[in-house]
Amino acid sequence: MKIKKGDLVQVITGKDRGKQGKVIVAYPREDRVLVEGVNRVKKHVKAGTTPRGSKTGGIITTEAPIHVSNVALVVEKDGKKVTTRIGYRFDENGNKIRVARRTGEDI
Repeated sequence: MKIKKGDLVQVITGKDRGKQGKVIVAYPREDRVLVEGVNRVKKHVKAGTTPRGSKTGGIITTEAPIHVSNVALVVEKDGKKVTTRIGYRFDENGNKIRVARRTGEDI
């Protein structure tokens, strides 16, 4: 999977199209990523008590994973943020390096 934790991405399709956020968690086996502020869902949590005695539960809003094909990496070019695809190249030591296809620079 070419998108990794900590990358700045933009949603390119769906209800949150155009929103940008940082990848919190990547799930490579499911081809999904968790992006902050994107795909917010309401979750009903059963009421309970913590060991201190305070009440928990109710309706909470949290992020849900989004498919990696619905996001594009954001890089900066000439002071503007643009979306790009990701490629790979190998350096002289044989290490794999991610490359922004639109700008040609290393990520």
